Amino acid sequence: MNIQHRSPLWIYDTTLRDGAQREGISLSVEDKLTIAQQLDKLGIPFIEGGWPGANPKDEQFFQKLKTLPLRQAEVVAFCSTRRPGSQAAEDPILRPILAAETRWITLFGKSWDFHVTAGLKTTLGENLVMIADSINYLCQQDRQVIYDAEHWFDGYKHNPEYALETIQAAVQAGAKWVVLCDTNGGTLPHEVAESVQAVRQVIQDLQGSTQIGIHTHNDSGTAVANAIAAVQQGAEMVQGTINGYGERCGNANLCTLIPNLQLKLGYGCVEPEQLAELTPSSRLISELVNLAPDDHAPFVGLSAFAHKGGIHVSAVQRDPQTYEHIEPQTVGNQRRIVISEQSGLSNVLEKANHCGIALDKQNPVSRQLLQQLKELEHEGYQFEAAEASFELLLRQALEQRPSLFELHGFDVHCYCGSLESRQQGGFSSTALATVKVVVGVQEILTAAEGNGPVSALDAALRKALVDVYPSIAKFQLTDYKVRILDGKRGTSAKTRVLVESTDGQNRWTTVGVSTNIIGASYQAVAEGIEYGLLRPCLKDSDECPIGIRTILNDLNSAPV
Repeated sequence: MNIQHRSPLWIYDTTLRDGAQREGISLSVEDKLTIAQQLDKLGIPFIEGGWPGANPKDEQFFQKLKTLPLRQAEVVAFCSTRRPGSQAAEDPILRPILAAETRWITLFGKSWDFHVTAGLKTTLGENLVMIADSINYLCQQDRQVIYDAEHWFDGYKHNPEYALETIQAAVQAGAKWVVLCDTNGGTLPHEVAESVQAVRQVIQDLQGSTQIGIHTHNDSGTAVANAIAAVQQGAEMVQGTINGYGERCGNANLCTLIPNLQLKLGYGCVEPEQLAELTPSSRLISELVNLAPDDHAPFVGLSAFAHKGGIHVSAVQRDPQTYEHIEPQTVGNQRRIVISEQSGLSNVLEKANHCGIALDKQNPVSRQLLQQLKELEHEGYQFEAAEASFELLLRQALEQRPSLFELHGFDVHCYCGSLESRQQGGFSSTALATVKVVVGVQEILTAAEGNGPVSALDAALRKALVDVYPSIAKFQLTDYKVRILDGKRGTSAKTRVLVESTDGQNRWTTVGVSTNIIGASYQAVAEGIEYGLLRPCLKDSDECPIGIRTILNDLNSAPV
Protein backbone atom coordinates (compact mmCIF):
# COMPACT_ATOMS: atom_id res chain seq x y z
CA MET A 1 0.00 0.00 0.00
CA ASN A 2 1.41 3.38 -1.00
CA ILE A 3 0.63 6.49 0.99
CA GLN A 4 -0.70 9.30 -1.15
CA HIS A 5 1.17 12.50 -0.32
CA ARG A 6 -1.83 14.62 0.65
CA SER A 7 -0.02 17.23 2.69
CA PRO A 8 3.35 18.94 3.26
CA LEU A 9 3.78 17.26 6.67
CA TRP A 10 3.84 13.60 7.67
CA ILE A 11 2.70 12.74 11.19
CA TYR A 12 4.40 9.73 12.76
CA ASP A 13 2.78 8.34 15.89
CA THR A 14 4.85 6.34 18.36
CA THR A 15 2.28 5.95 21.15
CA LEU A 16 2.41 2.16 20.85
CA ARG A 17 6.17 2.04 21.47
CA ASP A 18 7.71 5.21 22.87
CA GLY A 19 4.45 6.25 24.54
CA ALA A 20 4.03 2.83 26.13
CA GLN A 21 7.37 3.32 27.88
CA ARG A 22 5.72 5.80 30.23
CA GLU A 23 5.72 4.66 33.83
CA GLY A 24 2.36 3.07 34.67
CA ILE A 25 1.32 2.17 31.11
CA SER A 26 0.94 -1.47 30.10
CA LEU A 27 -0.94 -2.21 26.89
CA SER A 28 -2.37 -5.56 25.89
CA VAL A 29 -2.25 -6.73 22.28
CA GLU A 30 -5.97 -5.88 21.96
CA ASP A 31 -5.31 -2.40 23.38
CA LYS A 32 -2.62 -1.82 20.79
CA LEU A 33 -4.88 -2.98 17.96
CA THR A 34 -7.69 -0.67 19.12
CA ILE A 35 -5.32 2.29 19.36
CA ALA A 36 -3.89 1.59 15.90
CA GLN A 37 -7.38 1.52 14.41
CA GLN A 38 -8.26 4.82 16.10
CA LEU A 39 -5.05 6.46 14.87
CA ASP A 40 -5.88 5.22 11.38
CA LYS A 41 -9.32 6.81 11.71
CA LEU A 42 -7.67 10.05 12.83
CA GLY A 43 -5.65 10.04 9.60
CA ILE A 44 -2.17 9.45 11.00
CA PRO A 45 -0.05 8.23 8.05
CA PHE A 46 2.70 6.43 10.05
CA ILE A 47 2.00 4.32 13.17
CA GLU A 48 4.98 2.80 14.92
CA GLY A 49 3.75 -0.54 16.24
CA GLY A 50 6.68 -1.66 18.37
CA TRP A 51 9.88 -3.68 18.22
CA PRO A 52 9.27 -7.20 16.89
CA GLY A 53 11.60 -9.60 18.65
CA ALA A 54 11.91 -7.44 21.75
CA ASN A 55 8.89 -9.10 23.38
CA PRO A 56 6.14 -11.59 22.41
CA LYS A 57 3.44 -8.93 22.67
CA ASP A 58 4.86 -6.84 19.84
CA GLU A 59 5.30 -9.90 17.64
CA GLN A 60 1.65 -10.86 18.23
CA PHE A 61 0.55 -7.30 17.44
CA PHE A 62 2.19 -7.33 14.00
CA GLN A 63 0.86 -10.79 13.22
CA LYS A 64 -2.72 -9.94 14.26
CA LEU A 65 -2.64 -6.66 12.36
CA LYS A 66 -2.27 -8.63 9.14
CA THR A 67 -5.87 -9.81 9.63
CA LEU A 68 -7.08 -6.28 10.49
CA PRO A 69 -5.73 -4.11 7.69
CA LEU A 70 -5.85 -0.36 8.26
CA ARG A 71 -7.56 1.97 5.83
CA GLN A 72 -4.75 4.39 5.07
CA ALA A 73 -1.96 4.22 7.68
CA GLU A 74 1.39 2.48 7.30
CA VAL A 75 2.40 0.46 10.37
CA VAL A 76 6.11 0.69 11.05
CA ALA A 77 8.38 -1.84 12.78
CA PHE A 78 11.16 -0.44 14.98
CA CYS A 79 14.66 -1.79 15.60
CA SER A 80 18.28 -0.84 16.20
CA THR A 81 21.16 -1.06 13.75
CA ARG A 82 23.07 -4.32 13.68
CA ARG A 83 25.48 -5.07 16.48
CA PRO A 84 29.21 -4.26 16.38
CA GLY A 85 31.40 -6.87 14.73
CA SER A 86 28.59 -8.61 12.83
CA GLN A 87 27.01 -8.36 9.40
CA ALA A 88 23.46 -7.07 8.95
CA ALA A 89 22.49 -10.03 6.76
CA GLU A 90 23.54 -12.43 9.52
CA ASP A 91 22.51 -10.50 12.63
CA PRO A 92 19.49 -12.20 14.30
CA ILE A 93 18.29 -8.86 15.66
CA LEU A 94 16.97 -7.93 12.20
CA ARG A 95 15.15 -11.19 11.42
CA PRO A 96 11.96 -10.51 13.45
CA ILE A 97 11.77 -7.07 11.85
CA LEU A 98 11.64 -8.59 8.40
CA ALA A 99 9.21 -11.27 9.61
CA ALA A 100 6.77 -8.53 10.65
CA GLU A 101 6.38 -7.85 6.90
CA THR A 102 5.91 -4.10 7.20
CA ARG A 103 6.86 -2.02 4.19
CA TRP A 104 8.41 0.65 6.40
CA ILE A 105 11.05 0.06 9.08
CA THR A 106 12.44 2.60 11.51
CA LEU A 107 16.04 1.90 12.42
CA PHE A 108 17.79 3.83 15.17
CA GLY A 109 21.51 4.37 15.47
CA LYS A 110 24.00 6.36 17.52
CA SER A 111 24.78 9.99 16.72
CA TRP A 112 26.70 10.89 19.89
CA ASP A 113 30.34 9.78 19.98
CA PHE A 114 30.07 9.34 23.75
CA HIS A 115 27.33 6.74 23.29
CA VAL A 116 29.32 4.94 20.63
CA THR A 117 32.42 4.48 22.78
CA ALA A 118 30.78 4.18 26.23
CA GLY A 119 27.49 2.49 25.31
CA LEU A 120 28.25 0.34 22.28
CA LYS A 121 31.93 0.01 23.27
CA THR A 122 33.04 0.21 19.67
CA THR A 123 34.88 2.64 17.44
CA LEU A 124 33.42 5.67 15.73
CA GLY A 125 34.27 4.18 12.35
CA GLU A 126 32.53 0.89 13.14
CA ASN A 127 29.38 2.78 14.14
CA LEU A 128 29.28 4.45 10.72
CA VAL A 129 29.60 1.05 9.07
CA MET A 130 26.83 -0.35 11.29
CA ILE A 131 24.45 2.42 10.18
CA ALA A 132 25.25 2.03 6.47
CA ASP A 133 25.28 -1.79 6.48
CA SER A 134 21.93 -2.05 8.32
CA ILE A 135 20.12 0.44 6.10
CA ASN A 136 21.59 -0.96 2.90
CA TYR A 137 20.60 -4.53 3.86
CA LEU A 138 16.99 -3.56 4.66
CA CYS A 139 16.73 -1.62 1.39
CA GLN A 140 17.91 -4.74 -0.44
CA GLN A 141 15.02 -6.59 1.23
CA ASP A 142 12.63 -4.14 -0.44
CA ARG A 143 11.99 -2.13 2.73
CA GLN A 144 11.65 1.63 3.07
CA VAL A 145 13.88 2.87 5.91
CA ILE A 146 13.36 5.72 8.33
CA TYR A 147 16.60 6.38 10.20
CA ASP A 148 16.17 7.72 13.74
CA ALA A 149 19.36 9.54 14.72
CA GLU A 150 19.29 8.82 18.45
CA HIS A 151 20.72 11.50 20.79
CA TRP A 152 21.24 13.61 17.68
CA PHE A 153 21.21 17.02 19.36
CA ASP A 154 23.55 16.02 22.19
CA GLY A 155 25.87 14.47 19.63
CA TYR A 156 25.78 17.59 17.49
CA LYS A 157 26.61 19.80 20.48
CA HIS A 158 29.58 17.68 21.57
CA ASN A 159 31.03 16.65 18.19
CA PRO A 160 29.17 18.20 15.26
CA GLU A 161 31.55 16.82 12.64
CA TYR A 162 31.01 13.22 13.69
CA ALA A 163 27.25 13.64 14.18
CA LEU A 164 26.97 14.91 10.60
CA GLU A 165 29.03 11.94 9.40
CA THR A 166 26.36 9.59 10.80
CA ILE A 167 23.73 11.46 8.78
CA GLN A 168 25.88 11.16 5.66
CA ALA A 169 26.18 7.41 6.22
CA ALA A 170 22.39 7.05 6.50
CA VAL A 171 21.66 9.17 3.44
CA GLN A 172 24.22 7.42 1.25
CA ALA A 173 22.92 3.99 2.33
CA GLY A 174 19.43 4.81 1.08
CA ALA A 175 17.38 6.04 4.07
CA LYS A 176 14.18 7.75 2.93
CA TRP A 177 14.06 9.83 6.10
CA VAL A 178 16.58 10.93 8.72
CA VAL A 179 14.81 11.83 11.95
CA LEU A 180 16.68 14.03 14.42
CA CYS A 181 15.95 12.80 17.94
CA ASP A 182 16.20 14.89 21.10
CA THR A 183 16.38 11.67 23.12
CA ASN A 184 17.27 13.32 26.45
CA GLY A 185 14.84 16.19 25.92
CA GLY A 186 17.34 18.89 26.89
CA THR A 187 17.43 20.94 23.68
CA LEU A 188 15.86 24.38 23.17
CA PRO A 189 14.10 25.65 20.03
CA HIS A 190 16.92 27.88 18.76
CA GLU A 191 19.34 24.94 18.99
CA VAL A 192 16.92 22.73 17.07
CA ALA A 193 16.62 25.31 14.31
CA GLU A 194 20.40 25.62 13.92
CA SER A 195 20.89 21.85 13.84
CA VAL A 196 18.17 21.22 11.23
CA GLN A 197 19.77 23.83 8.98
CA ALA A 198 23.11 22.00 9.23
CA VAL A 199 21.51 18.66 8.29
CA ARG A 200 19.67 20.21 5.35
CA GLN A 201 22.97 21.51 4.04
CA VAL A 202 24.59 18.06 4.31
CA ILE A 203 21.75 16.43 2.34
CA GLN A 204 21.90 19.16 -0.30
CA ASP A 205 25.65 18.72 -0.63
CA LEU A 206 25.13 14.99 -1.21
CA GLN A 207 22.38 15.80 -3.72
CA GLY A 208 20.20 13.33 -1.84
CA SER A 209 16.42 13.08 -1.77
CA THR A 210 16.30 12.05 1.90
CA GLN A 211 13.79 14.03 3.92
CA ILE A 212 14.19 15.31 7.49
CA GLY A 213 12.02 14.43 10.50
CA ILE A 214 11.97 15.53 14.13
CA HIS A 215 11.48 13.49 17.32
CA THR A 216 11.43 15.45 20.59
CA HIS A 217 11.06 14.65 24.28
CA ASN A 218 9.63 16.99 26.89
CA ASP A 219 12.22 16.95 29.67
CA SER A 220 12.72 20.70 29.31
CA GLY A 221 9.05 21.37 28.62
CA THR A 222 9.83 22.38 25.03
CA ALA A 223 8.98 19.24 23.02
CA VAL A 224 6.14 20.88 21.08
CA ALA A 225 8.07 24.13 20.55
CA ASN A 226 11.13 22.18 19.38
CA ALA A 227 9.10 20.20 16.86
CA ILE A 228 7.55 23.39 15.48
CA ALA A 229 11.00 25.00 15.24
CA ALA A 230 12.23 22.01 13.22
CA VAL A 231 9.24 22.18 10.87
CA GLN A 232 9.84 25.87 10.26
CA GLN A 233 13.40 25.01 9.20
CA GLY A 234 12.29 22.35 6.74
CA ALA A 235 11.53 19.16 8.66
CA GLU A 236 8.67 17.33 6.93
CA MET A 237 7.98 14.53 9.42
CA VAL A 238 6.89 15.08 13.02
CA GLN A 239 7.08 12.21 15.48
CA GLY A 240 5.15 12.24 18.74
CA THR A 241 2.54 10.50 20.86
CA ILE A 242 -1.11 11.01 21.73
CA ASN A 243 -1.43 12.99 24.98
CA GLY A 244 2.36 13.31 25.09
CA TYR A 245 2.81 9.88 26.69
CA GLY A 246 6.39 8.68 26.92
CA GLU A 247 9.33 7.90 29.14
CA ARG A 248 10.22 10.34 31.93
CA CYS A 249 8.46 13.62 31.04
CA GLY A 250 6.96 12.30 27.82
CA ASN A 251 7.18 12.94 24.09
CA ALA A 252 5.92 15.74 21.90
CA ASN A 253 2.15 15.79 22.27
CA LEU A 254 0.49 15.24 18.90
CA CYS A 255 -2.81 16.50 20.32
CA THR A 256 -1.13 19.90 20.66
CA LEU A 257 1.18 19.71 17.66
CA ILE A 258 -1.31 18.71 14.97
CA PRO A 259 -3.80 21.58 15.50
CA ASN A 260 -1.01 24.12 15.95
CA LEU A 261 0.69 23.02 12.74
CA GLN A 262 -2.53 22.69 10.77
CA LEU A 263 -4.72 25.49 12.12
CA LYS A 264 -2.11 28.05 13.12
CA LEU A 265 0.72 27.51 10.64
CA GLY A 266 -1.19 26.26 7.62
CA TYR A 267 0.49 22.87 7.25
CA GLY A 268 -1.71 19.98 6.20
CA CYS A 269 -1.41 17.12 8.69
CA VAL A 270 -4.76 15.31 8.44
CA GLU A 271 -7.98 15.96 6.55
CA PRO A 272 -10.18 18.65 8.16
CA GLU A 273 -12.96 16.17 8.95
CA GLN A 274 -10.40 13.82 10.52
CA LEU A 275 -9.12 16.61 12.77
CA ALA A 276 -12.47 16.42 14.58
CA GLU A 277 -11.38 12.94 15.74
CA LEU A 278 -8.55 14.46 17.80
CA THR A 279 -10.43 14.92 21.08
CA PRO A 280 -12.24 11.54 20.89
CA SER A 281 -8.87 9.90 20.12
CA SER A 282 -7.21 11.57 23.08
CA ARG A 283 -9.92 10.46 25.48
CA LEU A 284 -10.27 6.93 24.11
CA ILE A 285 -6.54 6.30 24.37
CA SER A 286 -6.40 7.76 27.89
CA GLU A 287 -9.05 5.23 28.88
CA LEU A 288 -7.19 2.35 27.24
CA VAL A 289 -3.92 3.20 29.00
CA ASN A 290 -5.88 3.68 32.24
CA LEU A 291 -4.68 7.22 32.93
CA ALA A 292 -7.05 10.06 33.81
CA PRO A 293 -7.34 12.59 30.98
CA ASP A 294 -5.63 15.94 31.53
CA ASP A 295 -8.62 18.25 31.80
CA HIS A 296 -6.42 21.29 31.14
CA ALA A 297 -4.65 19.93 28.07
CA PRO A 298 -4.64 22.38 25.12
CA PHE A 299 -7.24 21.74 22.42
CA VAL A 300 -8.53 18.37 23.75
CA GLY A 301 -8.89 18.93 27.51
CA LEU A 302 -12.28 19.13 29.19
CA SER A 303 -11.42 22.68 30.31
CA ALA A 304 -9.78 23.80 27.05
CA PHE A 305 -12.91 25.76 26.07
CA ALA A 306 -14.48 26.21 29.51
CA HIS A 307 -15.67 29.66 30.60
CA LYS A 308 -16.22 30.54 34.24
CA GLY A 309 -16.24 34.32 34.77
CA GLY A 310 -19.56 36.03 34.09
CA ILE A 311 -17.97 38.67 31.85
CA HIS A 312 -16.27 35.97 29.81
CA VAL A 313 -19.52 34.05 29.38
CA SER A 314 -21.44 37.14 28.29
CA ALA A 315 -18.78 37.94 25.70
CA VAL A 316 -18.60 34.36 24.40
CA GLN A 317 -22.37 34.33 23.98
CA ARG A 318 -22.08 37.40 21.74
CA ASP A 319 -19.05 36.15 19.80
CA PRO A 320 -16.96 33.09 20.80
CA GLN A 321 -13.83 34.67 19.30
CA THR A 322 -13.67 37.03 22.26
CA TYR A 323 -12.26 34.27 24.49
CA GLU A 324 -11.60 31.30 22.18
CA HIS A 325 -8.61 30.96 19.83
CA ILE A 326 -10.33 28.34 17.61
CA GLU A 327 -13.76 26.78 17.27
CA PRO A 328 -13.88 23.81 19.70
CA GLN A 329 -15.70 21.60 17.19
CA THR A 330 -12.72 21.84 14.82
CA VAL A 331 -10.77 19.46 17.07
CA GLY A 332 -13.82 17.51 18.25
CA ASN A 333 -14.13 19.36 21.57
CA GLN A 334 -17.00 21.50 22.83
CA ARG A 335 -17.58 24.74 24.67
CA ARG A 336 -18.43 24.45 28.37
CA ILE A 337 -19.93 27.05 30.66
CA VAL A 338 -18.63 26.47 34.18
CA ILE A 339 -20.91 27.11 37.12
CA SER A 340 -19.42 28.52 40.32
CA GLU A 341 -19.85 31.25 42.91
CA GLN A 342 -18.24 33.64 40.41
CA SER A 343 -21.04 32.94 37.95
CA GLY A 344 -23.40 35.54 36.64
CA LEU A 345 -26.88 34.99 35.27
CA SER A 346 -25.41 34.47 31.80
CA ASN A 347 -23.53 31.40 33.07
CA VAL A 348 -26.70 29.85 34.40
CA LEU A 349 -28.64 30.54 31.19
CA GLU A 350 -25.87 29.23 28.96
CA LYS A 351 -25.36 26.15 31.12
CA ALA A 352 -29.08 25.46 31.08
CA ASN A 353 -29.04 25.74 27.30
CA HIS A 354 -26.16 23.25 27.18
CA CYS A 355 -28.34 20.88 29.22
CA GLY A 356 -31.08 21.25 26.62
CA ILE A 357 -33.23 23.68 28.62
CA ALA A 358 -34.19 27.08 27.18
CA LEU A 359 -34.24 29.17 30.35
CA ASP A 360 -35.23 32.82 29.98
CA LYS A 361 -33.57 35.49 32.15
CA GLN A 362 -37.03 36.86 32.97
CA ASN A 363 -38.03 33.56 34.51
CA PRO A 364 -37.85 33.90 38.33
CA VAL A 365 -36.32 30.43 38.49
CA SER A 366 -33.16 31.81 36.84
CA ARG A 367 -32.26 34.18 39.66
CA GLN A 368 -33.52 31.76 42.32
CA LEU A 369 -31.20 29.13 40.93
CA LEU A 370 -28.27 31.55 40.81
CA GLN A 371 -28.86 32.52 44.44
CA GLN A 372 -29.18 28.87 45.49
CA LEU A 373 -25.99 28.06 43.65
CA LYS A 374 -24.02 30.74 45.48
CA GLU A 375 -25.43 29.69 48.84
CA LEU A 376 -24.51 26.07 48.24
CA GLU A 377 -20.99 26.98 47.16
CA HIS A 378 -20.67 29.06 50.31
CA GLU A 379 -21.48 25.87 52.23
CA GLY A 380 -18.70 24.05 50.42
CA TYR A 381 -20.27 22.65 47.24
CA GLN A 382 -18.26 22.95 44.03
CA PHE A 383 -20.27 22.71 40.85
CA GLU A 384 -17.60 23.74 38.37
CA ALA A 385 -16.09 20.28 38.90
CA ALA A 386 -19.43 18.50 39.30
CA GLU A 387 -21.57 19.30 36.30
CA ALA A 388 -23.80 16.27 36.77
CA SER A 389 -24.83 17.51 40.20
CA PHE A 390 -25.51 20.95 38.73
CA GLU A 391 -27.80 19.51 36.07
CA LEU A 392 -29.72 17.60 38.73
CA LEU A 393 -30.00 20.81 40.77
CA LEU A 394 -31.22 22.71 37.71
CA ARG A 395 -33.87 20.14 36.87
CA GLN A 396 -34.99 20.03 40.47
CA ALA A 397 -35.51 23.81 40.46
CA LEU A 398 -37.57 23.45 37.29
CA GLU A 399 -39.49 20.49 38.76
CA GLN A 400 -38.05 18.30 35.99
CA ARG A 401 -36.12 15.88 38.21
CA PRO A 402 -37.92 12.56 38.46
CA SER A 403 -37.78 10.53 41.64
CA LEU A 404 -36.08 7.32 40.51
CA PHE A 405 -35.37 6.20 44.07
CA GLU A 406 -35.38 7.62 47.59
CA LEU A 407 -32.65 7.08 50.15
CA HIS A 408 -34.00 6.07 53.55
CA GLY A 409 -30.74 5.67 55.42
CA PHE A 410 -27.57 3.63 55.61
CA ASP A 411 -25.32 1.95 58.16
CA VAL A 412 -21.62 1.08 57.82
CA HIS A 413 -19.42 -1.20 59.94
CA CYS A 414 -15.65 -1.43 59.42
CA TYR A 415 -13.44 -4.36 60.38
CA CYS A 416 -9.83 -3.30 60.47
CA GLY A 417 -8.10 -6.55 61.40
CA SER A 418 -6.36 -7.51 64.60
CA LEU A 419 -3.57 -5.59 66.27
CA GLU A 420 -1.30 -8.58 65.73
CA SER A 421 -1.93 -8.63 61.96
CA ARG A 422 -1.27 -4.90 61.75
CA GLN A 423 2.03 -5.28 63.59
CA GLN A 424 3.03 -8.02 61.16
CA GLY A 425 2.27 -5.82 58.17
CA GLY A 426 -0.87 -7.68 57.22
CA PHE A 427 -3.32 -4.85 57.96
CA SER A 428 -6.60 -5.17 56.12
CA SER A 429 -9.81 -3.20 56.23
CA THR A 430 -13.21 -4.56 55.24
CA ALA A 431 -16.50 -2.67 55.45
CA LEU A 432 -20.08 -3.86 55.52
CA ALA A 433 -22.76 -1.39 54.41
CA THR A 434 -26.51 -1.70 54.78
CA VAL A 435 -28.78 0.63 52.80
CA LYS A 436 -32.52 1.17 52.61
CA VAL A 437 -34.01 2.63 49.44
CA VAL A 438 -37.54 3.02 48.14
CA VAL A 439 -38.41 2.65 44.45
CA GLY A 440 -42.05 3.52 43.85
CA VAL A 441 -43.89 1.65 46.60
CA GLN A 442 -41.17 -0.99 46.96
CA GLU A 443 -38.87 -0.77 49.97
CA ILE A 444 -35.49 -2.45 49.48
CA LEU A 445 -33.08 -3.27 52.30
CA THR A 446 -29.78 -4.82 51.33
CA ALA A 447 -26.15 -5.14 52.40
CA ALA A 448 -22.78 -5.53 50.68
CA GLU A 449 -19.11 -5.64 51.56
CA GLY A 450 -16.28 -3.54 50.17
CA ASN A 451 -12.64 -2.78 50.84
CA GLY A 452 -13.69 0.43 52.55
CA PRO A 453 -16.86 2.23 53.63
CA VAL A 454 -17.38 4.08 50.32
CA SER A 455 -16.78 0.92 48.31
CA ALA A 456 -19.26 -0.97 50.50
CA LEU A 457 -21.90 1.80 50.24
CA ASP A 458 -21.51 1.92 46.47
CA ALA A 459 -21.83 -1.87 46.21
CA ALA A 460 -24.88 -1.99 48.50
CA LEU A 461 -26.69 0.79 46.63
CA ARG A 462 -26.03 -0.84 43.25
CA LYS A 463 -27.16 -4.19 44.61
CA ALA A 464 -30.42 -2.65 45.83
CA LEU A 465 -31.20 -0.99 42.50
CA VAL A 466 -29.76 -3.21 39.76
CA ASP A 467 -32.83 -5.43 39.46
CA VAL A 468 -35.01 -2.37 38.87
CA TYR A 469 -32.46 -0.53 36.72
CA PRO A 470 -30.23 -3.13 34.99
CA SER A 471 -28.04 -0.52 33.28
CA ILE A 472 -26.45 0.17 36.69
CA ALA A 473 -24.37 -2.96 36.12
CA LYS A 474 -22.27 -0.95 33.60
CA PHE A 475 -21.52 1.91 36.01
CA GLN A 476 -18.14 2.21 37.70
CA LEU A 477 -16.49 4.69 40.05
CA THR A 478 -13.34 5.95 38.32
CA ASP A 479 -12.18 8.66 40.71
CA TYR A 480 -12.78 9.73 44.29
CA LYS A 481 -11.49 12.99 45.73
CA VAL A 482 -11.84 14.30 49.28
CA ARG A 483 -11.10 17.83 50.45
CA ILE A 484 -11.26 19.12 54.02
CA LEU A 485 -12.86 22.55 53.83
CA ASP A 486 -12.14 23.93 57.32
CA GLY A 487 -9.14 22.05 58.59
CA LYS A 488 -8.86 24.04 61.83
CA ARG A 489 -11.89 22.15 63.15
CA GLY A 490 -9.98 18.87 63.00
CA THR A 491 -12.04 15.71 62.75
CA SER A 492 -15.30 17.69 62.91
CA ALA A 493 -14.40 19.65 59.77
CA LYS A 494 -16.73 19.89 56.81
CA THR A 495 -15.72 17.63 53.91
CA ARG A 496 -16.35 17.86 50.19
CA VAL A 497 -16.32 14.68 48.13
CA LEU A 498 -16.14 14.53 44.34
CA VAL A 499 -16.97 11.21 42.69
CA GLU A 500 -16.34 10.52 39.01
CA SER A 501 -18.41 7.76 37.41
CA THR A 502 -18.50 6.14 33.99
CA ASP A 503 -20.69 3.83 31.95
CA GLY A 504 -17.72 2.74 29.85
CA GLN A 505 -18.12 5.51 27.29
CA ASN A 506 -19.06 8.69 29.15
CA ARG A 507 -17.93 10.11 32.46
CA TRP A 508 -19.62 12.49 34.87
CA THR A 509 -18.86 13.97 38.28
CA THR A 510 -21.08 14.52 41.31
CA VAL A 511 -20.46 16.24 44.63
CA GLY A 512 -21.45 15.76 48.25
CA VAL A 513 -20.73 17.95 51.30
CA SER A 514 -21.09 17.06 54.98
CA THR A 515 -19.28 17.09 58.30
CA ASN A 516 -19.55 13.30 57.96
CA ILE A 517 -17.21 12.07 55.23
CA ILE A 518 -19.30 8.93 54.77
CA GLY A 519 -22.45 11.01 54.41
CA ALA A 520 -20.79 13.26 51.82
CA SER A 521 -19.57 10.21 49.93
CA TYR A 522 -23.01 8.59 50.03
CA GLN A 523 -24.60 11.72 48.59
CA ALA A 524 -22.07 11.94 45.75
CA VAL A 525 -22.30 8.22 44.96
CA ALA A 526 -26.11 8.25 44.96
CA GLU A 527 -26.26 11.28 42.65
CA GLY A 528 -23.72 9.61 40.38
CA ILE A 529 -26.00 6.60 40.00
CA GLU A 530 -29.06 8.82 39.55
CA TYR A 531 -27.42 10.90 36.84
CA GLY A 532 -26.09 7.79 35.13
CA LEU A 533 -29.64 6.46 34.89
CA LEU A 534 -31.01 9.77 33.64
CA ARG A 535 -28.17 10.66 31.28
CA PRO A 536 -29.31 8.60 28.24
CA CYS A 537 -32.77 10.08 28.59
CA LEU A 538 -31.51 13.65 28.99
CA LYS A 539 -29.31 13.18 25.90
CA ASP A 540 -32.25 11.62 24.00
CA SER A 541 -30.43 8.31 23.58
CA ASP A 542 -32.10 5.10 22.44
CA GLU A 543 -30.72 3.49 25.62
CA CYS A 544 -33.15 5.45 27.81
CA PRO A 545 -35.45 2.99 29.64
CA ILE A 546 -39.10 3.44 28.64
CA GLY A 547 -40.23 3.93 32.23
CA ILE A 548 -37.78 6.77 32.89
CA ARG A 549 -38.54 8.39 29.54
CA THR A 550 -42.25 8.43 30.36
CA ILE A 551 -41.60 10.12 33.71
CA LEU A 552 -39.37 12.73 32.09
CA ASN A 553 -41.88 13.46 29.33
CA ASP A 554 -44.52 14.12 31.95
CA LEU A 555 -42.23 16.45 33.86
CA ASN A 556 -40.97 18.28 30.76
CA SER A 557 -44.53 19.04 29.70
CA ALA A 558 -44.87 21.33 32.71
CA PRO A 559 -44.31 25.05 31.88
CA VAL A 560 -40.88 26.49 32.72
